[in-house]
Amino acid sequence: MTELLVVDDDPMMLRYVRSLLQGEGYGVRTAGNGQEALREMQKAPQPSMVLLDMVMPGMDGLETLDQMRAVAPNAYVVMLSGQHDPAGIVQAMKLGAADYLAKPVDEELLLGAVRRYAGEAKGKQEARKEEESELMCEELGGGKFFLAAAPAMKKLYEQLLRIARVDMPVLITGESGTGKEIIAQLLHTHSPRSKRSFLKINCAAIPEDLLESELFGYEAGAFTGAGKAKPGYFEQCDRGTILLDEIGEMPSRLQAKLLQVLQEQSFFRLGGKSPVKVDVRILAATNVDVKLAVEQGRLRLDLYYRLNGFNLCLPPLRERREEIVPLFRSFMKHMAVTVHQPERPLSDSMRHKLLAHAWPGNLRELHNVVKRYLVLGEESLPGSPVAAGEVHKPTGPRRRKTDAGGDLKQIVRELKGEAEAEAIRAALEKTQWRRKDAAALLGICYKALIYKSRQYGIISPREKAVPPVIPAKGARRMLAEDPATKPGGRFSSAMAVGSGERHDVP
Repeated sequence: MTELLVVDDDPMMLRYVRSLLQGEGYGVRTAGNGQEALREMQKAPQPSMVLLDMVMPGMDGLETLDQMRAVAPNAYVVMLSGQHDPAGIVQAMKLGAADYLAKPVDEELLLGAVRRYAGEAKGKQEARKEEESELMCEELGGGKFFLAAAPAMKKLYEQLLRIARVDMPVLITGESGTGKEIIAQLLHTHSPRSKRSFLKINCAAIPEDLLESELFGYEAGAFTGAGKAKPGYFEQCDRGTILLDEIGEMPSRLQAKLLQVLQEQSFFRLGGKSPVKVDVRILAATNVDVKLAVEQGRLRLDLYYRLNGFNLCLPPLRERREEIVPLFRSFMKHMAVTVHQPERPLSDSMRHKLLAHAWPGNLRELHNVVKRYLVLGEESLPGSPVAAGEVHKPTGPRRRKTDAGGDLKQIVRELKGEAEAEAIRAALEKTQWRRKDAAALLGICYKALIYKSRQYGIISPREKAVPPVIPAKGARRMLAEDPATKPGGRFSSAMAVGSGERHDVP
């Protein structure tokens, strides 16, 4: 039964309209003022149509309408007024009123308006139920879930269920923010290893000097500061599943060691003399073109063939628009509990904006939009830095050309370093040299940003303005002669080892 709400300060008007509409088979609630109307709108089931008097004591119809849009943006509101007020009618339409009827209300006009707008509201509700019935959603716990509505995602889920049972490596590809970690967790959840550990390691977030010891562990005395042996992530994840995110950022030397784990299920700790046996299923994820990464020398060809036993490619959000609105509602549902806010209904204008947006940031961008909408009620979407399908063309100076016959791997390393330095410098400038904000923008941890900034000699304008402290001549000579400060000395080694960050796996 369609629920209607009639709001008027005249009790006789309320009785007349309720009797008329109940006789037509509608469920009718009444309110004598704006405050009562807002309370009724928050009760379930929420009325899908409202007949609202414009002139009431206290909170008038326009003020009530304004507040009602925040509570029920999808409800159809028809204004009623016994005064000829063109300016008020225009204001009501701007606030979202669907129609206006003059008092005394003509019975046929009133019934015609109710049939029209109540019918449209019912049609929307049925369309929404049909949309939700076609969804496939699986909860993963911790506020994480997998949702599929587009044919491509439903097919991917079917493939995932079959692949999960086969104990082989899987390469997960797709743009940044498309949900590769969720796919990896699903693979683990539906695998025979589901009762064991699942660890995610971001190869791009851990400095290169620390990545080997974090993954493979080290023996006591392997380097200065290594007082006792420490098992790495592979040992901690024995008989479980490990996700190596951003695999293309792993140094070539470590890729060779990873290949050994895939082939022989064994490896050597840093400083170790005997192999360590493990039983780990390896999943790898990347947002880059893997074939291009192989051509550029960033990903070993033999490792690619080992990882690519199965490949799951996630389409970007702009190619699965059937899921945008359901994902928005699901994010809203999960997030409302976290931020202690009631869920907001999705307005028609916001729905249109969601479907028209390019979503270059994919699910991460959608998540942030939901958060702003839930907490602040903002319907504005961020401008896309790159439109869908548009290729970004650099505006800065072109990189130097390399001489023919040079070492290809060395050239690739240099170009990668230049690109990385440019990206870090641009992020720092965009955030006005707030390093934590820049690290979040780049998707790396704060200490990794500090490490890389020092590596590329990137310093802030404020640091440039401070003159360096130059030690006295005698102090310089003492420092130069001290073996601890020379390359390989105990201080320099300790600083090199301690310059990174200990990354605990969630």
